[in-house]
Amino acid sequence: MQFLENSLLELITQTSTNLPPDVREAMNQALDVETAGTQSSQALNIIASNIDMAVEDEGPICQDTGMPTFVIHTPVGVNQLVIRKAVLAAVGEATRRGKLRPNSVDSITGKNSGDNLGEETPVLEFEQWEEDEIEVKLILKGGGCENKNIQYSLPCDLDHLGSADRDLEGVRKCILHAVWQAQGQGCAPGAIGACIGSDRAHGYVLAKRQLFRTLDDVNPNPALGKLEAEIMEEANRIGVGAMGFGGKASLIGCKITAANRLPASFFVSVAYDCWAFRRLGVRLDAQSGAIVKWIYRDPGRPIEKMARMEGLPLSGREVALTAPISEAQVRALRVGDVVLISGDVYTGRDAVHKHLMKNPPPVDLRGAVLYHCGPVMLKQGDRWVTKAAGPTTSSREEPYQADIIRNYGVRAVVGKGGMGSRTLAALKQAGAVYLNAIGGAAQYYARTVKSIQGVYLLEFGIPEAMWHMRVEDFAAIVTMDANGNSLHAEIEKQTGAALAELDKA
Repeated sequence: MQFLENSLLELITQTSTNLPPDVREAMNQALDVETAGTQSSQALNIIASNIDMAVEDEGPICQDTGMPTFVIHTPVGVNQLVIRKAVLAAVGEATRRGKLRPNSVDSITGKNSGDNLGEETPVLEFEQWEEDEIEVKLILKGGGCENKNIQYSLPCDLDHLGSADRDLEGVRKCILHAVWQAQGQGCAPGAIGACIGSDRAHGYVLAKRQLFRTLDDVNPNPALGKLEAEIMEEANRIGVGAMGFGGKASLIGCKITAANRLPASFFVSVAYDCWAFRRLGVRLDAQSGAIVKWIYRDPGRPIEKMARMEGLPLSGREVALTAPISEAQVRALRVGDVVLISGDVYTGRDAVHKHLMKNPPPVDLRGAVLYHCGPVMLKQGDRWVTKAAGPTTSSREEPYQADIIRNYGVRAVVGKGGMGSRTLAALKQAGAVYLNAIGGAAQYYARTVKSIQGVYLLEFGIPEAMWHMRVEDFAAIVTMDANGNSLHAEIEKQTGAALAELDKA
């Protein structure tokens, strides 16, 4: 097994940095159908550029590399303890190299392990089989889309869809509702893995395993194959669009399985994955651990570029902002404006927001840009280097954001997926704005970071620390302005109405 650890390290690296061909093709189709010049089209262009950049730099496609989940099949007689040890070593090394973000947090103490290792991290699922080779499949599913997983217990009543009964029509309603409720928080266009039946716990496992199917396969069960096709067509008529901006591409895949259930229970478990659908696999020689073949990709096939144009197509109407930003500049912005930020930006996620509710900030936030971001950072000598820096889901900060805006004079909040009515009211009252960056575009935004000026609250761990970044031409779209307007609320209302129309049809 002398090659085992290196083989696993290569699997992790390629999974994090290089989308498989079936996902690339699905994203190409999304680019083809979207209306040019719309906010969703702008988002898809940035996403395509980011996919190319990740391959070029061998950097994480998205900074949130999730909870690494390995499904491993071994021949009878192969020592699974040796494989487990090699997986842990490879995960630790991949984290040290910046291919994975340190994401393993002790649920009791809140301390980040720093190496993605800890209780039940990473997730390893072992199964024996009667083939001669070892098979290792890996999925990296970030926290934003993980938070949009959902489980339904039928019969139930669903927003805009009414009653869902214990039949395939009820299942259809549940999965369409799952796409709708994710909006931009799950980094649409997304992919759905679903399980009909089983129990609560195993249903989620089986739903997630559906994400190991290729997006272009056909379900061997004709009834489920028909249902998958129907949901794909209907979900893309709802109008969620890329990043929840509204548009024609909301879903790039729907994969459904069914499992026997108890008479008393009828669960529909849904695993929602984002456009940054990172899933690869390898076959390994059982004696040496060397890679025999790749699953989902052919290393000998040239990687075709995704981007039709470099990054965000500029119109000349973009608003240039240099931080610190004035109230007058913010109040002049309207929903739909594209801004290019330069100057100082401070990151702040869950731990920082909670800290600021009881403690003064370590820096002056008057006129500042606060970025909901947990970057991948590597220390090289005396300086920190940004390896990935896309936005995280902002809704988690809703309990804190209004107070932080009012108390500390923050002028712009950057994140993804939008925020709620309390934050919207604070934006209007204080003269601040919410800017939606493109979720998952970690390499695109990392290239706008020209230097790291400092770091504060590093005791919270690298993703949760407050990083002082100096950026240049950081692109984002105004989706909540200081006049009380919210694109997110508008799209949620419009797509809810479209969902109701589907039910009537």
